[in-house]
Amino acid sequence: MDALSATIAPLHAGRSPPRAGLVLTGGGARAAYQVGVVKAVRDVLGGPKKNPFPIVCGTSAGAINATTLAVFADDFSGAVATLLEQWENMHCHHIYRTDAWHIMKSGARWLAAMMLVSRHNPISLLDNTPLAAMLARNLPFERIQANIDAGSLYAVCVTASGYTTGQSVSFFQGGSDLIGWERNQRIGAAVTLNADYLLASASLPFIFPAVKVHREYFGDGSMRQIAPVSPALHLGADRVLIVGTGRRAQEANRARSTIYPSLAQVAGHALNSIFLDSLAVDIERLERINRTVKLIPQERLAESSVKLRPVKVLFITPSQPIERIAARFLHELPGTVRFILKPTGALNRSGSNLASYLLFEESFCRALIDLGYQDTISREAEVRDFFATPEARAYA
Repeated sequence: MDALSATIAPLHAGRSPPRAGLVLTGGGARAAYQVGVVKAVRDVLGGPKKNPFPIVCGTSAGAINATTLAVFADDFSGAVATLLEQWENMHCHHIYRTDAWHIMKSGARWLAAMMLVSRHNPISLLDNTPLAAMLARNLPFERIQANIDAGSLYAVCVTASGYTTGQSVSFFQGGSDLIGWERNQRIGAAVTLNADYLLASASLPFIFPAVKVHREYFGDGSMRQIAPVSPALHLGADRVLIVGTGRRAQEANRARSTIYPSLAQVAGHALNSIFLDSLAVDIERLERINRTVKLIPQERLAESSVKLRPVKVLFITPSQPIERIAARFLHELPGTVRFILKPTGALNRSGSNLASYLLFEESFCRALIDLGYQDTISREAEVRDFFATPEARAYA
């Protein structure tokens, strides 16, 4: 269990102060919710310039948010303002091509492949070259190392899934004392981050094209990431703020249904399994391990050859179902996108789960930012407690 191994991993020799980690998960357009959360953290801490998260980790669209915070880590409030500027003015054409020619050409390729008319495999449903251009335009990656050298940042990590090996690879850039790690189907590799790693991590399966990094093609990091919190712990975080993009599972009566699920319902269910389920399981595992560590007497912990340490966890997740919010804004999707989604049932309320991952439109993103902000402000006492250490107070 990777959370266990990370929790009991020996600390780096002579390692300095405790470090807070920020873990941002995937979810396409749902990642706008994360921006509302970090905006609230900024306000709770009084608009600090110094970065309160020396360790930032992201997966899928969360990797782009995490890297933005790392690039501008020398001014946390400014970094949050940058994220707000991007997401509050977001449109689908900033992320993928929405013109009729590219949409029709992509659809024709998929249709030809499924009918065995063409021997060429379709690369993806959508063309995300606008996203690549936006990353190149907005993120000066050389600032990451400058921030690490200046002490504004300790480590940043993005995770992608290898299509050939099946490994979940966490690509990280950080302090010179950090070393890679290897677990069953999960590894950490030190690199100098660039746009290719982000595009690979954010490559939604079937929807966006895979990206070749080094020797292998990589896709969305959430696909094989069964321990999403693990990279932050391996990089030395002693407490982690985790931002999810789906509600925690709640007990509910089994609903009766006589209508066969649409393709969009099935696809949305599959995406939820990729992005949400492993995070919930990893957090439950980590909380269980924390409870176990607390039962061990302090003297026994001191005598142990392996340094056990509890990890403080704050998990913030939407208080409302994002797919229901998305249903209110489906009409704002570009006409070409609605055209290809309509046969799948994604434009119906029951299929809005799938559409919520692609709804990169201003109104929807702003609604999620507001929700993330309110959900975090409502837990202000917990946020303050999360930073209630002598080292963390220096950031306020």
